[in-house]
Amino acid sequence: MAPALSGTLGASSVAALRPCAGRRAPSAATSVAPRGSGAVRCARGLRWEAHRSRGRSLRVRCDAAVAEKPAGEEAAGEKFEYQAEVSRLMDLIVHSLYSHKEVFLRELVSNASDALDKLRFLGVTDSSLLADGGELEIRIKTDPDAGTITITDTGVGMTKDELKDCLGTIAQSGTSKFLKALKENKDLGADNGLIGQFGVGFYSAFLVAEKIVVSTKSPKSDKQYVWEAVADSSSYVIKEETDREKMLTRGTQITLFLRSDDKYEFADPSRIQGLVKNYSQFVSFPIYTWQEKSRTVEVEEDEEPKEGEEATEGEKKKKKKTVTEKYWDWELANETKPIWMRNPKEIENTEYNEFYKKTFNEFLDPLAHTHFTTEGEVEFRSVLYVPGMAPLSNEEIMNPKTKNIRLYVKRVFISDDFDGELFPRYLSFVKGVVDSNDLPLNVSREILQESRIVRIMRKRLVRKTFDMIEEIAEKEDKEDYKKFWESFGKFIKLGCIEDTGNHKRLAPLLRFHSSKNEGDTISLDQYVESMPESQKAIYYIATDSLQSAKTAPFLEKLVQKDIEVLYLIEPIDEVAIQNLQTYKEKKFVDISKEDLELGDEEEETKETKQEFTLLCDWVKQQLGDKVAKVQISKRLSSSPCVLVSGKFGWSANMERLMKAQTLGDTSSLEFMRGRRIFEINPDHPIIKDLSAACKNEPDSTEAKRAVELLYEAALISSGYTPESPAELGGKIYEMMAIALGGRWGRSDTEKAEASTGEASAEADSSEGTVTEVIEPSEVRPESDPWRD
Repeated sequence: MAPALSGTLGASSVAALRPCAGRRAPSAATSVAPRGSGAVRCARGLRWEAHRSRGRSLRVRCDAAVAEKPAGEEAAGEKFEYQAEVSRLMDLIVHSLYSHKEVFLRELVSNASDALDKLRFLGVTDSSLLADGGELEIRIKTDPDAGTITITDTGVGMTKDELKDCLGTIAQSGTSKFLKALKENKDLGADNGLIGQFGVGFYSAFLVAEKIVVSTKSPKSDKQYVWEAVADSSSYVIKEETDREKMLTRGTQITLFLRSDDKYEFADPSRIQGLVKNYSQFVSFPIYTWQEKSRTVEVEEDEEPKEGEEATEGEKKKKKKTVTEKYWDWELANETKPIWMRNPKEIENTEYNEFYKKTFNEFLDPLAHTHFTTEGEVEFRSVLYVPGMAPLSNEEIMNPKTKNIRLYVKRVFISDDFDGELFPRYLSFVKGVVDSNDLPLNVSREILQESRIVRIMRKRLVRKTFDMIEEIAEKEDKEDYKKFWESFGKFIKLGCIEDTGNHKRLAPLLRFHSSKNEGDTISLDQYVESMPESQKAIYYIATDSLQSAKTAPFLEKLVQKDIEVLYLIEPIDEVAIQNLQTYKEKKFVDISKEDLELGDEEEETKETKQEFTLLCDWVKQQLGDKVAKVQISKRLSSSPCVLVSGKFGWSANMERLMKAQTLGDTSSLEFMRGRRIFEINPDHPIIKDLSAACKNEPDSTEAKRAVELLYEAALISSGYTPESPAELGGKIYEMMAIALGGRWGRSDTEKAEASTGEASAEADSSEGTVTEVIEPSEVRPESDPWRD
């Protein structure tokens, strides 16, 4: 009999069982057991036995009958049928289950490692199992000419019955349910445990092989057996090995006969070595690959005689020559040891740095590292690094799909392609390895499924990363954190926007220039510590550069009162600060917006208000809808005016950024722009002159033009973009002409000619004379020979 397909079905599954009797003979894929207990013989030699146990569960057993072979066919081997639905499962494996063909080598090497582990465990109690079998190792040899790959291990091997159980049984339980769930792409939930119970990993070899031959020798048996199977077949053959040259001392040898499409790629020795280094680099047993090498050797050859000289046979001189010789030999592919499996107290910093450079192909030492083990509900080991420099490619910045985190299960590489499952996007620059013995993987072991365990892992990895960054910030040598901030400061600011739950850990890591520290950056803690007791808020200004922040008119009164202002000079800064809102119960206040309260303003006298109320109304009348209102400023000391944004609208800096967006919406721009308030400085001479003009000559054209020019100048100095730069330039030229007229000694004759020319031009235009226009092609020099 073939191995049994057995399992326990719940009440809901029992309800779906239908009897075979009285129906048309079903296929092996749809044969099911009837209700109740007893045994039923169904189609294709399947015999079902159902036994009801306590409760509502039903134990079902299916025995697949195998036809006995005549004695004469024993030499050719026995032929066995796979258990039910193998052809469908094979189709899923080859076409649906795995996204990359190369994972077949990872699965076969993992199986070989498990066989070695099992032998080592059994050898503790029975040392005879380890006798005469050589070292515990894995060897992989390719033959490009024959198109084969041979994987040999010196592990526990398999007997004939174990061959049938391990390679002839695709699923020990729930095959139909498993296939149905895969077809519907549903989460298998608790059935993910099936990954270690059936040979799906072994059958991934059919991704690249058209035929597989497994030769195995168990130390428990004196005989060696060969298992053979062809792709797209529903049967396999087991026979006893009789060829003395192919005998194994112990272990298993798997030979893959590659498909014609995959022969050139996977029969290449260097390709196989690369896959071993990527997927199985940290397997605990040595893995050797058959590689072509070269060496230099010295050879002797006859020295040619010089011209005119003749040498006899015995007198010929010998000379040595160095040549390059190629040869084949075994090469260890997994030299790097899994550093995370060792005790952190026993590892030097140089070892951590060397592991980092080898694993991630880096040339600079990391800024920091952390090595930890998490136990309890979720157990895993990890080593994380902060790189020594930012990514060179802009595509890698803020990209959640960077291949910086390498996930291992029992030291076997699973994946480095994550979309934020283990780390948030703003920490995508962190590099490291995570190794766990039990993770919620899908059947192909390529996808980390979303679950509570993954969320717990993510939370702990993020917490350890913050601890590592804080250690850099707290060092006495501030150069390391300065390097970190220059490289990854944008990532931390992005975290302030995307991760509201970690604001308390992100905010102390921020660094900004300020009005008191222009050359160096300061932290928010340093700002708060230097604040006077009367200051109730943290003031900032957002601009496009450090120079424009220093010279902004909004700073004038705050600098006079010795109030420190943060300079936000990067595009992401303003959004990050707005998401923080407060720090240590201090609100963030934008000094470029209305209703700025500095805490100790003196009350304006009624006379001053009355004096400039008229001017404010007159200026508002001249500007119309360009501004929401005109008012006396509390933030100016040397500038005549400034344009501030509304309390709930965009600032000038934000408006500039939104206009620059490729997919910006002009309708939302008009809506969010908010209102603009024109603030004037009553102590400035220009404002005093305009106040006099307002009282004495409110209809003056020059005064109205001065107000327009003052508004345009305030737009630029406040960080806004003028609506018509050319029109503003014309106004400036006109004002310059008035101001400069004849100041540097232009002669009276030139003045008279200029005025006469203007008068004659006006006269000509009034008489309607037409000026002849000569085209450039008609203008000929006197030396032109064709001139009339």
